[in-house]
Amino acid sequence: MTTRSMIRTAAVSAAAIALPVSLGLLAPAAHADDHETFGSACSSVPEEGSGSLDGMARDPVATAASNNPELSTLVTAVKKAGLVDTLNNAKDITVFAPSNDAFKKIPKADLDKVLADKDQLTKILTYHVVGETIAPSQLSMGSFKTLEGSKLTTDGSDESYKVNDTANVVCGNIQTANAKVHIIDNVLMPPK
Repeated sequence: MTTRSMIRTAAVSAAAIALPVSLGLLAPAAHADDHETFGSACSSVPEEGSGSLDGMARDPVATAASNNPELSTLVTAVKKAGLVDTLNNAKDITVFAPSNDAFKKIPKADLDKVLADKDQLTKILTYHVVGETIAPSQLSMGSFKTLEGSKLTTDGSDESYKVNDTANVVCGNIQTANAKVHIIDNVLMPPK
C-alpha cells in the first residue's frame, strides 16, 4: 500500500466516524445533568409556590422539605428527632429524603415505635444525610460517609440511580439553600 492510499484510507475512515458522531449516533449515553432535576416523581413537585423547585431553592433544607407535600412524613420525623435546626444550619449537605410512599412501606406499628424512640429515629434520619454536596454525576458508583457515621453507597447511570441497592432516586438533584436533595422510595436503615 502506498503512502497516498494509506492517507486516503485514513481520511475515509475518519469521515466514516465523524459523520455518525456529528449526527449523534455514536454520542455518549445521556446522563443526569448536574444542574437539572431528574426522575419520574419530579412531576409531583408543585409548579409554583414555596414547595416548587424554585421555592425550595430559596429555603434551607428542613424548611424546604416542609413545603413539599411529598415529604410530610419525613418532616414529622425530623421535628420529632429535633433535627430541624441542625439540618437548616448545616452547609453543603446532601439529603436522601424518603418520600411519604417510602414511609408507607413500613408497617404502622413499627413506624410508630421508631417515631417514639428519639435516639433510634435520630440514628436513622442522620443515616440519610451526607456532609457534602453530591451531584448526579457522583451517584454512578459512590460511597459516602453519613452524619450517622456509617457509609451508604450509590450506583446507576443515566437517570436511574439506587442507594444501598434498596432505594431508587425518584426525584433527584433538588437544590435548597444549603443542601442537595435526592428523593428516594425506601427508608434506609443504618448498619447495625
